Amino acid sequence: MADDHDMETRLWAALRADKIVMLGLVGAEGGHTRPMTAQFDRDAPPIWFFTSTDAVLVQKLGSGARATAAFVSSGHDLFATIEGTLVRDDDPAVIDRLWNSQIAVWYEHGRADPTLVLLRFDTTEAEIWLNETSLVAGLKLMFGKNPKQDAKEKVARVSLSRPP
Repeated sequence: MADDHDMETRLWAALRADKIVMLGLVGAEGGHTRPMTAQFDRDAPPIWFFTSTDAVLVQKLGSGARATAAFVSSGHDLFATIEGTLVRDDDPAVIDRLWNSQIAVWYEHGRADPTLVLLRFDTTEAEIWLNETSLVAGLKLMFGKNPKQDAKEKVARVSLSRPP
């Protein structure tokens, strides 16, 4: 089995580097995932997302909901499904800390834009997979080694409610 702490550390590093996840609500009509850019405040969960009042995700959210995010690192060497709770949290102090030029281009009135929404994804757990390429698996089979055992060692289910 994979080392959970190492897998979690790798997940957070990859998320911070690549930032794009497919985020959606669990069981909600229209809750399918959509691409969102993750923002990080300090070195621990939660994950933050800027969006707008007209986004389907916000309209279906209500006062909070179970959510899931799918993530693939840019090198396709790490995959993850992240679970947690998504809530609207328009804390001005957090907005100020996370605000940057890439976010600003989306909001005509800056931080004071009436359509601005900040979502907080309180992560609870993740399933993480490290990529075992089919070429490597094929080579192992050629040399009489079963790649299934190696694949098991590259998967972990970890708790994300604490800093890595």
